[in-house]
Amino acid sequence: MLYHLLYPLSEVWSPLNLFQYITFRSVMAAIFALVLSFLIGPWVIRQLSHHQIGEEIQSRGPQSHQTKKGTPTMGGVMVLTTILLPTLLFAQLDNVYIQIIIIATLWMGFFGFIDDYLKVIKKKESGLIARYKLAGQITLGIIISTWMYFRPEFADLWSYTSVPFFKDYVLHLGWFYPIMIILVITGTSNAVNLTDGLDGLASGLLAIAFVAFAGIAYVSGRVDFSNYLNIVYLPGAGELTIFAAATVGACMGFLWYNSAPATVFMGDVGSLSTGSALGTMAVLLKKELLLFIIGGVFVWEALSVLSQWGYFRYSKKKTGRGKRLWKMAPVHHHFELKGWPETKVVIRFWIIGLLLALFSLTTFKIR
Repeated sequence: MLYHLLYPLSEVWSPLNLFQYITFRSVMAAIFALVLSFLIGPWVIRQLSHHQIGEEIQSRGPQSHQTKKGTPTMGGVMVLTTILLPTLLFAQLDNVYIQIIIIATLWMGFFGFIDDYLKVIKKKESGLIARYKLAGQITLGIIISTWMYFRPEFADLWSYTSVPFFKDYVLHLGWFYPIMIILVITGTSNAVNLTDGLDGLASGLLAIAFVAFAGIAYVSGRVDFSNYLNIVYLPGAGELTIFAAATVGACMGFLWYNSAPATVFMGDVGSLSTGSALGTMAVLLKKELLLFIIGGVFVWEALSVLSQWGYFRYSKKKTGRGKRLWKMAPVHHHFELKGWPETKVVIRFWIIGLLLALFSLTTFKIR
């Protein structure tokens, strides 16, 4: 919005020429998101507490988590606000990449809000029925794949995805590509949702992942940098740097309140929306396969749940008694039950996430 309002005035006042630069607008978006989090955070927490919108702790979880019962949740509303407002202010709103990722974020934010509402307000422990969430994720994948198909910006690369470690090599999936989009968006949004189980864990990992994608978006939108690194050049994709920077600022601002001991939780409204945004970012930048490295901890969390479920069913079928592969899934609870303090689990997972993000960036030269 500010870009459209102020940049045309640069002929009158030259300092406004700064708004043409993605780097300037990205930094401003990150700072604005962070400051906005500090400004509205206390008010949001007070409102959640006043309306008794508190976390319900499941009895089958670690007993140490019972002390968190009643902590304000649905703080993801603050995350959404501090992501979208800076994006609307500093990004080019007629850019298709920005339009798609805003819709993806709002779409799963809506489903997450309904899920939180049913669990917290209506006291339905299961929240929104899983098949309804899955239907929402699949529908979003269909919308995005259709949108991309009919846009000229993706005409030559619609069904392609980049392959890490291979120079100038893309994988052509044809009509299977929409299925990949659905799997990436569904898997990522659910994986972030599963990871959001310890104070600060998901918000810290999201900040790390979006820093990596901010760099990828910037170089992908620059013909000189993309040619030098031998990656797919995507005209207009640089605007995603602003969204990614705003998300980093929003997650860091939320972490101020969500770090242990947390005074607010993200809830599904935050985890599903940011997870959807992360998956959509990978799709738009043609880095779906690289997402498995950047979001490696999210992948690990999701696989721990699937492997726990699969092994339990297999062992029950073979021996008549179900056995667990992990002490508890998702895997962060496994390490808690091994005796690791919550903060140690979170910090070590952050370190792993940081190492994976750094390693993912090296794949542009290891070819």
